[in-house]
Amino acid sequence: MSTFPVRRLDVAVPSVSDFRQSYEAAVPRVPEEELESLIRQEASWSEITRLIDSAAPHGFMIFEKNAAHPLFRRAGDQAICFWYLMGNHTIAERMYRHDPRTMLYAPLRTAIWQDEAGAAWFSVDQPSTHFAGLGIPEVTEVGVELDRKVAALLDFLGTAVPDELLQS
Repeated sequence: MSTFPVRRLDVAVPSVSDFRQSYEAAVPRVPEEELESLIRQEASWSEITRLIDSAAPHGFMIFEKNAAHPLFRRAGDQAICFWYLMGNHTIAERMYRHDPRTMLYAPLRTAIWQDEAGAAWFSVDQPSTHFAGLGIPEVTEVGVELDRKVAALLDFLGTAVPDELLQS
């Protein structure tokens, strides 16, 4: 059993709808059909890397997205929340080769949500805090790289960048 601290980062954003639109434009969906085709063709890793690099202009792609609020409104909840799995296969592989348990934290979970007061937020667990918990220096190093990539994405999206992402 392992216990380690994880830092959640909550970044204020102008509005759920505006930020969500910008986020989804900057972080496109995984090109699943093309990727599956390459796998079926037994393509080389370099061919897969080329596809992923071309599909992820800011280093990340959306693996999954879901709107939580339509369901929970049936229970009377009024909060708005969209959650995502955001990541990059080629970055994840650089950790996976050291320990498959890295898949517990890759892809990254993110959420765009609105609190009771109407403020909008983007939340993500700081990647380096998750990956450092495995105690493998090479994995921790990639986690720090992911911190910087999340910081660059937030900067591109015009939001504040938490200092913690820049201090790793």
